[in-house]
Amino acid sequence: MSQPEAPKIEFPCDYVIKVIGNAAPDFTDFVVSVVEHHAPGIRDEHVSVTASRNGRFTSVSLTIVATGEPQLKALFEDLKASGRVHMVL
Repeated sequence: MSQPEAPKIEFPCDYVIKVIGNAAPDFTDFVVSVVEHHAPGIRDEHVSVTASRNGRFTSVSLTIVATGEPQLKALFEDLKASGRVHMVL
């Protein structure tokens, strides 16, 4: 049996990214600045922040206009390379 093929994304499109890292006063601003570098024009209404139950972690969800796989790959790599991000979904 073959694996089902992943659905293709048609670019450009709205794309939601969720970034999880240790809670810090500047974590949201940090995430937004990295994302803004790759996908300019993020507005406040496209950003939501959630603290973990015990307050140890912060999750930042953003909606961007994705232009292609190279953009998304570079964005994910920059976020992960920062050392501040545990996970990017």
